[in-house]
Amino acid sequence: MTCLPARTDKQLGLVIDLDTCVGCQACVTACKAWNTGGHMAPLIDLQPYGAGADGVWFNRVHAYEHENAGGGRTVHFPRSCLHCAQPACVTVCPTGASYKRSSDGIVLVDEDKCIGCQLCSWACPYGAREFDTSVGVMKKCTLCIDRIYNQNLPVNDRVPACVAACPTGARHFGDLGDPSSPVSQLVRERGGVDLMPELGYQPANKYLVPRSHTDRAPAVDAPAMEPVASGLLAWVDRMLSR
Repeated sequence: MTCLPARTDKQLGLVIDLDTCVGCQACVTACKAWNTGGHMAPLIDLQPYGAGADGVWFNRVHAYEHENAGGGRTVHFPRSCLHCAQPACVTVCPTGASYKRSSDGIVLVDEDKCIGCQLCSWACPYGAREFDTSVGVMKKCTLCIDRIYNQNLPVNDRVPACVAACPTGARHFGDLGDPSSPVSQLVRERGGVDLMPELGYQPANKYLVPRSHTDRAPAVDAPAMEPVASGLLAWVDRMLSR
């Protein structure tokens, strides 16, 4: 079993606004492009132009239709590693290849130690681990550590590729371990939620659930929609449990 740090100096992570995500896949393609030549490179593609296209993707965006008493809407749901405070993927690793950094809380994989047993993949309830068959090791989101600490980049560019590429500002990056940080304030203001909190892994990444129509457009006299938090998380539970 791999041990977790007793504490972390920071807890870097993402806050994803499901109210403004339009499912354009810009974050997906930017993630793939950056990481194909980045820290966990290369990212394998299998039959990329065929019917059975597959490969290693650190970020994926799903879509589903949510219906309630006030009507329906399409909710786009980005999914990647959540960099949990209590990551099961780390504690099951027999070689120490999966580990959580004490400096910033990012969960990484040391490819030199990974034996490809895939225990971390089976332990992760969020489906955030990717097995690269070309080299026989596990790979995952790194929060673009080769961008966020790159002194050669302008300060504004030192964010994960998915955040930099988002055209609607639906993705936010920062220290969720600091209550005064902009991302922590955003979580408090919008009621950010953990994904599957009942499991106790304490994900760093938070989701801002879609607001009701009246919250987003108070001047419009229309029936209020119930918040979709419970319905959204129930759908995600079903999807990840397949």
